[in-house]
Amino acid sequence: MPATQMKQRVTFRNILFATDFSSAANHAMPYAAGLARSFGATLYAMHVQEPINYAVPPQTWQTAQLTRDMEIRCLCEAVKHDFPEITTEVLEGEGSVWPALNSAIKNHDIDLIVVGTRGRTGVGKALLGSRAEEILRHAPCPVLTVGPRTDSGDKVHGKIASILFATDFGAASLGAARLAVSVAEEYQSKLTLLHVIENRKYHQMATPADFGESGERLLRALVPAEANFWSAPHFVVEHGPAAEKILEVALRTNADLIVMGVHKPEGVPGAATHLPVATVHQVVARARMPRPNSSGLVQSCR
Repeated sequence: MPATQMKQRVTFRNILFATDFSSAANHAMPYAAGLARSFGATLYAMHVQEPINYAVPPQTWQTAQLTRDMEIRCLCEAVKHDFPEITTEVLEGEGSVWPALNSAIKNHDIDLIVVGTRGRTGVGKALLGSRAEEILRHAPCPVLTVGPRTDSGDKVHGKIASILFATDFGAASLGAARLAVSVAEEYQSKLTLLHVIENRKYHQMATPADFGESGERLLRALVPAEANFWSAPHFVVEHGPAAEKILEVALRTNADLIVMGVHKPEGVPGAATHLPVATVHQVVARARMPRPNSSGLVQSCR
């Protein structure tokens, strides 16, 4: 990545918080609101529901509509109470999750999506099933997924103390490097940059020590000299399965946030969910952070 591009700091202006009103979505909300406050962004809270089936008795769909209206009001009141300084708007979608989200992204110039990874319906359920590839690979902006064991009861409002950035030095992961550096600067977080070497046959002419030295030099090149951190970044090179090593280092560094890149969709449209599970999807599904306010951030590269 050109040095001038790496020096450009990432900022968020419009954040989309996708909710199904589940406990997981409630846990994710402080992160969305906290980021909106830190970056001075507008927060859009969006719920996507299935089309009303008017063939059922009126009291059935009327009750469902009243319940949704009540949940939306409660969400708005909670955000205004805990984050009175941010601008919040409510969006309502109908139909399939991804088309509704995609429409909102385009209409409101969204530059970050925040979702919980567990839920009874909608987005939360999708991120644990076959629709994960659709959201993570097709979103034209970063996607922040908040883990199922998140506990925002301590009211830290999404504070991020430690960030892990994992890269294979491909175009997608390099595109996420600026994001990791920018968030680390904004929150003055400890930043760890990781490269995992999965296949050594490409490096048979070098020793393991050479792998580490070369990888560390490349990692250091991703951090602009003028970046302002509370503590110096750490650079780590590991050998082995990428997902396993990313999760290991995340635990070792007490990471609150994992930043990775997602490659653009390839092959037959709609076939991504039938392919072997990607490294990014494995990490999102299996991450077990040591602190209750942990999450994972995935940069979707177009």
